[in-house]
Amino acid sequence: MAQETIAAAAPKAEHGQARPLAWRRLAVAAAVAVALALPFAVRNFVVFQLTMAMIYAIAILGLNLLTGFNGQFSLGHSAFFGLGAYTAAILIETLGVPYYWTFPAAGAVCFVFGFLFGLPALRLEGIYLALATFALAITMPQILKSTLFEHWTGGVQGIVVIKPDAPFDLPLSSDQWLYYLTLAIGAIMTACAVNLVRSRSGRAMIAIRDNPIAARAMGIDISLYKTLTFGVSALYTGVAGALSAIVVQFVAPDSFTFALAIGLFVGLVVGGVGSIPGALFGGIFLLFVPNIAEQVSKGLAGAVYGVILIGVIYLMPTGAAGLIRLIANKLTTKWR
Repeated sequence: MAQETIAAAAPKAEHGQARPLAWRRLAVAAAVAVALALPFAVRNFVVFQLTMAMIYAIAILGLNLLTGFNGQFSLGHSAFFGLGAYTAAILIETLGVPYYWTFPAAGAVCFVFGFLFGLPALRLEGIYLALATFALAITMPQILKSTLFEHWTGGVQGIVVIKPDAPFDLPLSSDQWLYYLTLAIGAIMTACAVNLVRSRSGRAMIAIRDNPIAARAMGIDISLYKTLTFGVSALYTGVAGALSAIVVQFVAPDSFTFALAIGLFVGLVVGGVGSIPGALFGGIFLLFVPNIAEQVSKGLAGAVYGVILIGVIYLMPTGAAGLIRLIANKLTTKWR
């Protein structure tokens, strides 16, 4: 009798699990369709803003791999963002390298830089690691302004980057082409992040975050995984920086200050710590909310931004991704 009851309940359980999966696939397909159609429905300036939101989302995704999935606290990712941007600008304007080669180059440079920075950072945890990365964030603009590197970086004047046209005579403006290019790179890097987190290495990263003593007892090389995660996180942020240099058409030391590092961290928290899709919500928040605050009151833009941020954190303590997940679970439970 019990076996018959279990056998009868199994198809219902499978049907209940299949329905959320179908809704999730439908939502993803709808989001992709909207993303592909948006550049033809809005003005070029809005296309530029959406492109920058995706660029910030890629950088936040890199920070999420480090902080959300590996537990290493960083306040210095603006340095990697700036390093990637300057790598792309120097390669394009000084060395004449085609812009599409600058993305892997910026990623490789930032990976090496992040890996090397992660080696001494192994002895630091928590607030001490945060202080070390804070030092990195405030040092990078000064290095970029230094006369020692002025021949390459342009000093305080920065570097102007020529915006590329759409290839193959595609009927797209430069802004539309860069939007689709950023969308494609973001989709590829998101898929790579998902596969990384679900892999054996990803489980090791999460184990180190949750309980480093237990992870070491299980035979996980904590030093190796921490430094590699730092490198991969810097790679993501460096690619975002390279995209930013091409989209904005300009790089300067004051564009990569500690304020950018704080902005990326705020985007991480608002989007959802440990949530890969949440990086997009964090990028949208990072780009649009300061503009909204300035429209409300130019003299009190900082205060308005603070009030909005407090309200968002109060209403979404687990981030935007957590709120959407909660709503989706309630809807699927209601319709079962």
